[in-house]
Amino acid sequence: MRWTLVTAIAPVAWGTNYFVTHEYLPTDHPLYGAAIRALPAGVLLLALCRQIPHGAWWWKSLILGTLNMGSFFALVYLAAQLLPTGIASTIMAASPVVLMLLAWAVIAERPRGLPLLGGGIGIAGVCLMLLTGTVTLNALGVLASATAMVTSSFGYVLAKRWSAEVDVLASTSWQLIAGGLVVLPLAVVREGAPPALNAGAVLGFAYVTVVATAVAFVAWFAGLRRLPAAAVGLVGLLNPVTGVLLGTVIAKETLTLQQICGLILVLLGIVLGQPIAVTAAACVRSRATGADARRDTSAGRTSCLGRRETNCATQQDS
Repeated sequence: MRWTLVTAIAPVAWGTNYFVTHEYLPTDHPLYGAAIRALPAGVLLLALCRQIPHGAWWWKSLILGTLNMGSFFALVYLAAQLLPTGIASTIMAASPVVLMLLAWAVIAERPRGLPLLGGGIGIAGVCLMLLTGTVTLNALGVLASATAMVTSSFGYVLAKRWSAEVDVLASTSWQLIAGGLVVLPLAVVREGAPPALNAGAVLGFAYVTVVATAVAFVAWFAGLRRLPAAAVGLVGLLNPVTGVLLGTVIAKETLTLQQICGLILVLLGIVLGQPIAVTAAACVRSRATGADARRDTSAGRTSCLGRRETNCATQQDS
């Protein structure tokens, strides 16, 4: 439970990132925004851990940084331009199931029935929460969003596979720096000069860099190190939940009955995928099996006693 709560810091922080980005950050420089978000966060964590990559971690950091930050930020930016937020978030909601399947294929972490059920329920809940109007699809936007989901899920599985080799602060810092360096040339080519930042933007970037990036990714990778990939993936569904709840609190939007039902389904799906729920279900099955075995044993003893009594009666008659 403790590591589930630690992991939950990440999607909740990412959910608040939407509001901060929309309200305070320059919207016409998303690639620079990604680079400004990733690089300072990576440098901050590097200053705390004081470790530089060594050996194979030079290329591992580049791969993980590209998958989890660089390409992910760029693809999400493209999807955000071509798709409504609800559609993009709904596509990303399939990431827990994709993460389970990739973890099964790459690190032999076979998904169990409850997490798979939780994934299906969670996806249905996100659809109810976000798909409240007319659906508009763009093929390139759908492809970008789906690619972002698959590449980041694959990167998370690789991070889990290699996580025991180095400290979580060190690996997270290296990934953020590598991801920021991948995005920066794209920002220069695509967006030209960096954006001018006012006081609100500086404070917004400070929050995004420290809380929604440095702290969030450390919590996320710490959870991946200690929890099954299925459990971590389902906790990620708190991201759209946070966005919807922020809309009700800050923008004073009213939750519809459909959204409330979706919210309940998402929370149910998250709970079903956690180790404590899997353990509880295993205990229930074990007790049920033990009770069946005791009944069978009792029935067998009764049968044996009945046969003995019949034999005794037969011998007395003889």
